[in-house]
Amino acid sequence: MKQNRSLEDRTRRSIDVLALIAFCGFFFFAGLQLVGLVGADEPRYAQVAREMLQRHDWVTPVLYGHPWLEKPPLYYWCAILAYKGAGGVTDWAARLPSAILCVGMVFFIYVWARHLRRGMQLDAALITAACVMVIGFGRSASTDMPLTVMFTAAMLCWYGWYSTQGRGWLLGFYLFSGLGTLAKGPIAVFLAALIIVIFAAFRTDGRLVLRTLWPIGIVLYLAVTLPWFIAVQLANPEFFRIFVLRQNLARYATDLYHHHQPFFYYLPVVLLALAPWTVFVITAVIDAIRDWRFSARQPPATEDLRIFLMVWVLVPILFFSPSQSKLPGYILPAIPAGTILLADFIRRREQAAEKPASWLALLHALLSAAILVASFIVPFKLLKLTLPRNVILVAFALGLTAILSLWLSLRNQGYRVLRFITLVPVVIVFSLLLRGTAPIIDALQSARPVQSAIASLGEVPTVATYDVPREVEYGLAFYRNQPIPSYERNEIPANDHLVVAASGSQTELEYRLPRRSITRVGGFAWQHLDFYLVSGSNPGEADP
Repeated sequence: MKQNRSLEDRTRRSIDVLALIAFCGFFFFAGLQLVGLVGADEPRYAQVAREMLQRHDWVTPVLYGHPWLEKPPLYYWCAILAYKGAGGVTDWAARLPSAILCVGMVFFIYVWARHLRRGMQLDAALITAACVMVIGFGRSASTDMPLTVMFTAAMLCWYGWYSTQGRGWLLGFYLFSGLGTLAKGPIAVFLAALIIVIFAAFRTDGRLVLRTLWPIGIVLYLAVTLPWFIAVQLANPEFFRIFVLRQNLARYATDLYHHHQPFFYYLPVVLLALAPWTVFVITAVIDAIRDWRFSARQPPATEDLRIFLMVWVLVPILFFSPSQSKLPGYILPAIPAGTILLADFIRRREQAAEKPASWLALLHALLSAAILVASFIVPFKLLKLTLPRNVILVAFALGLTAILSLWLSLRNQGYRVLRFITLVPVVIVFSLLLRGTAPIIDALQSARPVQSAIASLGEVPTVATYDVPREVEYGLAFYRNQPIPSYERNEIPANDHLVVAASGSQTELEYRLPRRSITRVGGFAWQHLDFYLVSGSNPGEADP
């Protein structure tokens, strides 16, 4: 009998691992090359890693030949290794660190839950992997996912120590907190401390905070973080002012970087970030808030996981809401807590043989169906085309089918089918996005096709920009591997060069450069860009 149970357990574990490999491979690696680097951050982070690789410098982040001290080095180190492993610098290789680390986080959640909350491990891992924000940032060249992975591992290790008093868990907490600090700075350890203090307050156990401050763990944290911080400060005396004072304190307290948003900005962000699980994650959070007094009265590590995860979900959101600088990725560390809390909620409801309320099942079905329908509509909206009648009919039929299937399944079979029936539309939606939407986003948002259009003109040694989004400038700088002069910054090259400008800019350029020949030689209509060949200035003449 014991052998049969052991064999059954190994078989189940093997099936779980295969499922995780399949879903993670699809969500985080499929079509990773379909969209070029987008936004202002992706190409800059990728370029910093390239220049550090070229300079063989693992200490000072460098952008366009100058120190760029806005972020710590963990992402850059990982990207350097990815470039080496991929055999060269490419945009998809720049995204490998986030994708690989995200897969690691999913498996870590599985192993952690299997040790401490057996029965919910597959739900916790797959629900996390199938969140909108996790998939999005897991496929990006950014520092947000490395921070989230390390922060998630650190917090789970801390609760593992709290539950078992095993020192290995506490060492893990300090190790991953250090790596989180190397990912994005002191925010990692600050948020962790805030969550632990608030959780200890819920437990009315002030000594819990003191017990966490283990000297050996603190030494490990310092051993992980201090070598780089000391080295970069010695190499760049301005590091403390730029990184600590400007990038952390001033970024939070002022609108220095023009990312101001209203106080409630993160409410819709969180609702979208947790999709398609939003309805039930909110239900799980409300359930944890409602029962916190009961949970807090129970023996440690029995019922209080809900309190811990609830605090973890809410603290990043509440902390960053008053910030004068807001970006969606700031609250990414809160998302895994929400998905794990949902998995625990499902486990409890299954044990109690409960089924979701009819209205909850319907809301979840409507949200899943809405995402499915949107995947048909988005490509046409991006292209500003009228929806064909057959697309409307197919989208409507699939949406209605999804609503009925999800609602009836949840009402008849309960929470045990929630993961499976929700993953089906998620896989369909993601497949449609890769096939139909990804190429359109590449054409509309990435500088990669712009550079391809420039390359088709022949050899162009110097490219400048005029009146274009900064995303175009930074993207071209990565794909051309050279700084891009900007006319707005009065960086007008004296030699013959190509100007990438907003469509219809020839008159403005001729007015700006009256002594130079300006000829339109092409463009990229998808992004409303024109290419102009500008002749070199005569010796002794300066542009006005």
